[in-house]
Amino acid sequence: MSDGTATVEDLDVRLEKHRVELTGYCYRMLGSSFEAEDAVQDTLVRAWRSYDKFEGRSSLRSWLYRIATNVCLDMLTAGNKRARPMDLTESTPLAQAALTPRADNTWLEPMPDARVLPTVGDPAEAAVAKESVRLAFMAALQQLPPKQRAVLILREVLAWKASEVAELLGTTVASVNSALQRARATLSESAESGSAAARAATSDPLDEEQQKLLERYVAAFEGYDMTALTALLHEDAVMTMPPFDLWLTGPSDITGFMTTLGAACADSHLVPVAVNGLPGFAQYKPDPETGGHTAWAVQVLEISEGRITGFHCFLDTQRWFPLFGLPLHLEGKADEGEQRP
Repeated sequence: MSDGTATVEDLDVRLEKHRVELTGYCYRMLGSSFEAEDAVQDTLVRAWRSYDKFEGRSSLRSWLYRIATNVCLDMLTAGNKRARPMDLTESTPLAQAALTPRADNTWLEPMPDARVLPTVGDPAEAAVAKESVRLAFMAALQQLPPKQRAVLILREVLAWKASEVAELLGTTVASVNSALQRARATLSESAESGSAAARAATSDPLDEEQQKLLERYVAAFEGYDMTALTALLHEDAVMTMPPFDLWLTGPSDITGFMTTLGAACADSHLVPVAVNGLPGFAQYKPDPETGGHTAWAVQVLEISEGRITGFHCFLDTQRWFPLFGLPLHLEGKADEGEQRP
């Protein structure tokens, strides 16, 4: 093996070590799972091609973040802000419920924890990282102008110094501090006006009460027991179903939808997933043709004070299930136990 080959392989390894944290950064910037992974791939390719120009005046990590920031800012010039259904329309009463889809690039997308949350030894740092990819926080980030978004993520989530952020963005410390102040004000206003779901608080790791809540939820959903499910839902709980812009509020409308338009989800099978720093499930609904279960939704749950406050179902299973490393089909009940991750 030549020295040149060894150097190339060493650089590949060094760059790859930063993939997960860079994906987390780009995901927070862009609000899209797939765009984030594309941005990171572009970042690593650019770094590899221009490594001979890297003079070591900053760390390799800082240099990669500079490239990633420029890639994300370029991608955000189109002005598209990804959102949740409740950011776009008013809540719809069940009697007027209609499933109207919008384009994929409308929606804030789910993301497996493993792809964006690097393993860290500090529990407090890990908790901040999880909180910063939760759906409500991600939606609030999307309301910020791109450079304010970058400043807030680098300063508040990644704990960079103002001087480091100023150097990365090619601006002044005063400008960074001003952008951070404006970003904080916007996020604070968003939190104050948010629903119960936006104020959800989940322990890390889940405490005993929350674990039992999830166990009751699985039993209620798989048994399609609407009385039991109603008892688990907060009075202001919301249900969303991207790519449809419909969203429902309150246990009555949520369970009413599930027994009417959503009745085909009875006898579903749930597989736990870690998604957006929150508890979630891959939902497989019955497949009458095969007798097994077919992929239907990635569910993300927001919980607070012993109740479910948010129930978000991402329905584009052809995209989401492979992202989570899950099959699109489960065989009959005899095989299901073996297929649970």
